[in-house]
Amino acid sequence: MNEIFKRISVRKFEDKPVEQEKIEQNMKAAMAAPSAGNQQPWEYYVVRDRETIEKLAKCSPYSGCAAKAPVVIVPCLKTEGLHFPELGEIDLAITTENILLEITSLGLGGVWLAVTPFEDRMEKADAALGIGDKLHAFALVPVGYPAEDRPQQDRYDETRIHYIG
Repeated sequence: MNEIFKRISVRKFEDKPVEQEKIEQNMKAAMAAPSAGNQQPWEYYVVRDRETIEKLAKCSPYSGCAAKAPVVIVPCLKTEGLHFPELGEIDLAITTENILLEITSLGLGGVWLAVTPFEDRMEKADAALGIGDKLHAFALVPVGYPAEDRPQQDRYDETRIHYIG
């Protein structure tokens, strides 16, 4: 699982489309995520439409980098029919991490741009996608071929590990 140690936040992309088979592989990886009680509270929007991407890029003060991405994946949280609704956002965090790791393994790059829990961002993203009240945008993940290359920052800090026994 080398992708864990290679994944970086990519905000600049080459002007090159992402192949459909890579998107499909990414969606398979996203849906392989564990979820509480196997509730799978997710749906995904794969956005290639430039007008919609422009709207999504204005959802938060930090989402401007999405404007130049060839694809923006938007994991969304279902709000009805969940056995454990209080754990839905955790499930969405896990699926979003799977997306980031899989795009790394496919030679792509991306970044997690928070939408949830910020009401104003959620409203803007939901409006951009035209989704109703039974589904809410969780995050934006701009995806493309990286226009930058750098090593991952080493975050290992043994002082944060506490052994008992």
